[in-house]
Amino acid sequence: MTTPNELRLLPWSGPGDKPCYLSTDNPDGYMSRLADNIEAVQLGTASELLEEASEALDNQGTSLDDMRYLAKELTGALRDVYRVATSRGHLRATSDSGQSAC
Repeated sequence: MTTPNELRLLPWSGPGDKPCYLSTDNPDGYMSRLADNIEAVQLGTASELLEEASEALDNQGTSLDDMRYLAKELTGALRDVYRVATSRGHLRATSDSGQSAC
């Protein structure tokens, strides 16, 4: 049985927006690769939204409705990026615990 810090937080939520975890010893397995790919898409989307936000803030003609829509999209992207960072932090802490520090 694995301990909670050995579980990988997946980049999507389950029913009720509850976190989903993966328990595996194979970082190259199907679910691990799927999670890696989804994380890459999420990070790419966040990067694109940052560009859009910069442009919208620089444009005096950006409507309030456009800014609200952008804020909603940025909120979702930030949630995804936070989940990726949390997951990777847990994975790193788990892998570092088995190694000695120099």
